[in-house]
Amino acid sequence: MNANQIIRRPLVTEKSTILREEGNVIAFEVDPNANKIEVKRAVEELFKVKVDDVRIFNVRGKMKRLGRFVGKRRDWRKAYVRLKAGEKAPEFVEGV
Repeated sequence: MNANQIIRRPLVTEKSTILREEGNVIAFEVDPNANKIEVKRAVEELFKVKVDDVRIFNVRGKMKRLGRFVGKRRDWRKAYVRLKAGEKAPEFVEGV
């Protein structure tokens, strides 16, 4: 799989911002079929940084209502990537 297909988008939330500043951790939405090794290689290839640790888990889509109709958001996969000590987060994450 291509690195651009594995890493879908960076997640910019309050939690991910705190983790990035305090723990040198970046959060991404990743392909549902990707494993830790593929995510590590993709991040190192795309952003030219050294990865220390990868944590991945599945996020279930929420049930949503619109009047009497019920729908469901899609399920997706999240990855927290810890960079090695001394590595700097990519610029696209810094500017957001």
